[in-house]
Amino acid sequence: MLYKSTRSQAAATHSAAQIIKQGLAEDGGLFVPQEIPALTMAEIEALCQESYPVRAAKILAKFLSDYTYEELLADCEAAYNESSFVGGAAPLVNLCDNKEILELWHGPTAAFKDMALQIMPRLLSRALTKTGEKRTALILVATSGDTGKAALEGYKDIDRIKIMVFYPVDGVSRVQKLQMATQTGSNVNVCAIDGNFDDAQTGVKVIFGDEKMAQKLNENGYFFSSANSINWGRLAPQIVYYVSAYCDLLSADKCRAGDPFNVCVPTGNFGNIFAAYIAKLMGLPINKLICASNANNILTDFLRTGTYDRNRDFYLTMSPSMDILISSNLERLLYFTAGSEKTADYMKQLNTTGAYSVDAEVFAKITENFVGYFADEKTTADTIHACFEKHGYLCDTHTAVAISAAEQYIKETGDTIPMVIDSTASPYKFANNVYRAVTAQEPESDLAALDALSKATETEIPYPLAGLAQRKVRFEKVVSKENMAAAVLEYLNIE
Repeated sequence: MLYKSTRSQAAATHSAAQIIKQGLAEDGGLFVPQEIPALTMAEIEALCQESYPVRAAKILAKFLSDYTYEELLADCEAAYNESSFVGGAAPLVNLCDNKEILELWHGPTAAFKDMALQIMPRLLSRALTKTGEKRTALILVATSGDTGKAALEGYKDIDRIKIMVFYPVDGVSRVQKLQMATQTGSNVNVCAIDGNFDDAQTGVKVIFGDEKMAQKLNENGYFFSSANSINWGRLAPQIVYYVSAYCDLLSADKCRAGDPFNVCVPTGNFGNIFAAYIAKLMGLPINKLICASNANNILTDFLRTGTYDRNRDFYLTMSPSMDILISSNLERLLYFTAGSEKTADYMKQLNTTGAYSVDAEVFAKITENFVGYFADEKTTADTIHACFEKHGYLCDTHTAVAISAAEQYIKETGDTIPMVIDSTASPYKFANNVYRAVTAQEPESDLAALDALSKATETEIPYPLAGLAQRKVRFEKVVSKENMAAAVLEYLNIE
């Protein structure tokens, strides 16, 4: 299996190890596989009998052909072990009727990013050896909250890898900020920027594309790589849990082999829902992919009009991981529906004018599979309250957006086939807003909300967040978005 850039018409030439090491394509595009491997219903039925690590290894082996199955299985078993994923990796929990919650947050940072970022560092470590790389990899991450902590936790103390995370100083929750600021590990660094997530993401992309910066790092024994979902090594593991969810539906007799199901994903950067799209292309019988947005509903508008326009107001919401106006992984969907030439043109328009419109043929292909809905702040809070009152289910602010979108879709279409709804974070990651929604009371502080929520709902604080307030703060630096590159050089002690 070889890979190519979304923006290039040239043939695929890169191995899986090469693209996992490199992250971003040379022309600024994102790497995609030369073809989508098939997944038969017989294979899916066989996977029903297997553990999550085995399911993951078998799916990843279809994409990462220069890794042996034995290597992948060893890495998957190490990544998805029971001590890291207390409660299991990606369990399916019934909410009510045909609605199933896919809980992706039982890992070491209590967010869905763990599903990819516990395995990705192992894949990168092997990639360095497979490609004969002698330099140290510098992972640069822009985060709207959860990716940063999950990447820090995944890469900490990994040999020949350093990691630096940038986050918007006022764009993450207090819990998310403390999780990053107290991160342990000798090879990690965290820096806030005076701006929003899109500023952080753009800043990282600019650093990646700076040839002088790359040369300076090379001279000092470093090279850039990425842990964001622009890296295929981050995205490929996300395909697995959609296949696993269908296996669990079959095992629970919620549907029969070959029966379709719907998937609803709260997303800002479009990576999580795009992974489900890849699973569908492989042969997983997904009917509709429901894209759930918050007040920053740029994806909803795109899926309804065919126009992507980031020239709009930006909102800080109670679901900060979705506070995004530049959805990077949408570029991969454009490649699969419009081809590389049109994709390159759309991305050029986006960079110069902040907007683009796809043609009617491309829009028809996209809307055949995708539909978009959004939930504003009041709807999100009301959904959290209603889920707990009616079903005894406590959900976080992002999951509530997805539940609302799923309910809107069902009401609008009458489609009652099984609906798998992604739950992307523990409610305790956003305990302040969840506590307000459930109790209509104000917590004493964001941190006090953890204990208050536990007491009010008689639920347990997950192990990654217990005792967070007592951990030592290591990182407090804040820089302007213009000084991100300087902060990187300072971290590496390069003049």
